[in-house]
Amino acid sequence: MGLQWAGPHTLVTIRTMSFFQALPYELVLGWRYTRAGRASRRNGFISFISGVSMLGIALGVAALIIVLSVMNGFQKEVRDRMLGVISHIEVLASDGGAVQELGATLQALRAHPQVVGAASFVAAQALLARGEDMKGAMVRGIDPALEGQVTDLADGQQQVFDRLVPGQFGVILGSELARALGVRAGDAITLIAPGGQVTPAGVVPRLKQMTVVGQFDSGHFEYDSALVLMHQEDAARLFRLEGPSGIRLKLKDLHQARQVAAELMVSLPPALIVRDWTRQNRTWFAAVQLEKRMMFIILTLIVAVAAFNLVSTLVMTVTDKRADIAILRTLGASPASIMGVFMVQGAMVGVVGTLSGLGLGLLVALNIDVIVPALERLLNASFLPRDIYLISRMPSDPLAADIVPIAVISLVLAFLATLYPSWRASRVNPAEALRYE
Repeated sequence: MGLQWAGPHTLVTIRTMSFFQALPYELVLGWRYTRAGRASRRNGFISFISGVSMLGIALGVAALIIVLSVMNGFQKEVRDRMLGVISHIEVLASDGGAVQELGATLQALRAHPQVVGAASFVAAQALLARGEDMKGAMVRGIDPALEGQVTDLADGQQQVFDRLVPGQFGVILGSELARALGVRAGDAITLIAPGGQVTPAGVVPRLKQMTVVGQFDSGHFEYDSALVLMHQEDAARLFRLEGPSGIRLKLKDLHQARQVAAELMVSLPPALIVRDWTRQNRTWFAAVQLEKRMMFIILTLIVAVAAFNLVSTLVMTVTDKRADIAILRTLGASPASIMGVFMVQGAMVGVVGTLSGLGLGLLVALNIDVIVPALERLLNASFLPRDIYLISRMPSDPLAADIVPIAVISLVLAFLATLYPSWRASRVNPAEALRYE
């Protein structure tokens, strides 16, 4: 009897069967058991449990990617805004006074190949008073013409910085500090310097009336609420210094700051100390790294729980397929081949779950700047108050250094979960399995 043509569907079926026949039967059977047709109620339940395990792995992987991406973005956003206000490296006089031989020191620092900008400054602390309101502030005396070389504060508002004229005692306030004091450009405030004057009546604090000439908004709440800028000559006169108390440097590569600081420390006189940006905010960055590490461990446990759900799924599959296993053994299948069938089934669940989690996690992580504002509008809530989290929007920065280990750990856990059920399947006795069939 000849082969009859039944249309293109028949050709597709024949080609599909030929393709599967070319594969090892362990792979084919493992794939079929993963799909677990619903011919019986028991098979349907096994399929449901398998789907739950797959969904659990996907959600765990997605949660890991989203959380770590947000933490990476948060760290990068705060770091960038922080470095928009502070410099990569600061060189300070060890006695807290003025830097000696300022010109020669500046020339030596600019000669370093990593240094792209250098500017002197004065750093001190003071109180600002406006009526009955009083706020502590970090005072920074700057050279307005050189500020753009070491920070990004002057970008787009150099005209405001040019209003800092020596002798006029003008100040530029952070936006949050100006809002807290209720001042704007042209208003007068009183600056109270530490270390008052000794008079016959006792110690009298040194007061100076300053004029607000502008505001800046760095996007970093800590600096916007506490930083005051003035001309370095005014600051030196106010705090009774003979000159600038330090030099700020900007580097080509901010990640080389610690290495460059160590090199400068060797070449500079002992009277100067060198401090890079990683040491200025060491506790904050260490806390973020520790939190990120702990979140990785905690969320990995979610993936582990989902992966080990495969154990129950495969144990139920082995129990249900005892007759199939016995028939395969009588046809010559080795215990290793039987073990491979169920390892393939568990691996399929792990691979599909991991890939689905990667896709979902990256989809959310790459669109977090759209999703979070939509949720905030829907719930009429703010997830990131600026006075607590330093920034006001949810950032995200997916890194391959985080995503690759997540995928590898998920696959390894899924593979480990298949070992015991697969070993049990290989130990099935064909005679006992077929006795009641």
